[in-house]
Amino acid sequence: MATEVRVPTLGESVTEATVATWFKKPGDSVAQDEMLCELETDKVTVEVPAPTAGTLGEIVAGEGETVGVDALLATISAAGAAAAAAPEKAPATGGTVDIMVPALGESVTEAAISTWFKKVGDTVAQDEMLCELETDKVSVEVPAPAAGVLARIDAAEGTTVNAGGQLGVISTDGAAVAAPAPAAAPAAAASTSSGRDVEDAPSAKKLMAEKGIDPSAVQGSGKDGRIMKEDVLKAAIAPAAAPAAAPAAAPRAPVAAEDAAREERVKMTRLRQTIAKRLKDAQNTAAILTTYNEVDMTEVMALRNAYKDEFEKKHGARLGFMSFFTKACIHALKEVPEVNAEIDGTDIVYKNFVHMGIAAGTPQGLVVPVIRNADQMSFAEIEKAIAEKGKRARDGKLSMAEMQGGTFTISNGGVYGSLMSSPILNPPQSGILGMHKIQDRPMVINGEIKIRPMMYLALSYDHRIVDGKGAVTFLVRVKDALEDPRRLLMDL
Repeated sequence: MATEVRVPTLGESVTEATVATWFKKPGDSVAQDEMLCELETDKVTVEVPAPTAGTLGEIVAGEGETVGVDALLATISAAGAAAAAAPEKAPATGGTVDIMVPALGESVTEAAISTWFKKVGDTVAQDEMLCELETDKVSVEVPAPAAGVLARIDAAEGTTVNAGGQLGVISTDGAAVAAPAPAAAPAAAASTSSGRDVEDAPSAKKLMAEKGIDPSAVQGSGKDGRIMKEDVLKAAIAPAAAPAAAPAAAPRAPVAAEDAAREERVKMTRLRQTIAKRLKDAQNTAAILTTYNEVDMTEVMALRNAYKDEFEKKHGARLGFMSFFTKACIHALKEVPEVNAEIDGTDIVYKNFVHMGIAAGTPQGLVVPVIRNADQMSFAEIEKAIAEKGKRARDGKLSMAEMQGGTFTISNGGVYGSLMSSPILNPPQSGILGMHKIQDRPMVINGEIKIRPMMYLALSYDHRIVDGKGAVTFLVRVKDALEDPRRLLMDL
């Protein structure tokens, strides 16, 4: 019986892809989760793993062909499945079980070993956590596939491993396990000396030919250094950008010996590298502008103090300020829908729903879990979702799906004492609201000076689709709703 290999989900608003490279040909043996081919969309590169072990049969979609989501790519026959799996994993031979890198999620092909919880010789129980992997999006814990003794570690802390790669070996009978022979080393060295021997994406080769770009001048970002279309586009603009980029590429200024001895150099985590790249990309792509206002928090604080105990008793969740701000933003987004939209090429995509991103600081860096369909949720449901997502974020348990698809973001720098700041957009979103510290300030109320708890609000928006009038209107609606929370109940 043949198993079908189909195009996976490609991401929000992405409906088709181009088959860039087949790593296998008909008749080749494949192991389960082994990468079969690479798809290229206008946003990301997606690798397609084998859904089962067996023999690759007919390839329905060849390299260069455009395919839609769930389209048939190829088939795998069950014949030869054991032979395909045996050379690489041999999970039960000689009383050993291999520890493999688990599936890391869509478009994620590699991870770094951040921590080993066990050392060679330690006894492990089945499903006990062995190590933690860090990708550019989430942390992944690897459980023991069987009980036994950790006999070998193949990837030390700090090592980068590919999806489906081997991390180590568990001996189920306590016997020692020899380290794998470095058979691939000479081949790797030969490959390095003789140049690249991987097949570049067809779209990349076509573009290099059109623009007359030498492949040796392009840094590939695909599997095994494969050159993708976006790599060629970057290389095409590199000559013009080179003079401006030269200072950034210059070596670090000399440091006095006595100062160098007191410095500590720590490699950026993959998550921090991704955060840095995305923030810079946002500045380079969107026309970011920020507008400010201030809100009198008197009524919200009074309402919260009046009902917080009863609220927690009934709903089992604390009543915080975030649910008020979430509700106020949802209310304002209905009136100014372009703040909840995004640009896709020459189109503006309006969202008739609100997937609210709530920025959360974690020991690993800033992440933005998404509360889906927040516009359909009650105060209690929002508070519970924020608490649950926040805890999972701090524990590093968020999945990639929980951080994708947001349409608008709220960032609360006030919890750290920030009085005012300009938040950066979370692409492809067009708006982000910055909350700040609540501070007592003298305000003129009906001709009298009174002390009021005030908060500065900042809305950063993409000026390409959001005009100043819309941005200011949005922020005023948020302010009005918070200064008179009854407006939220009346939908005013």
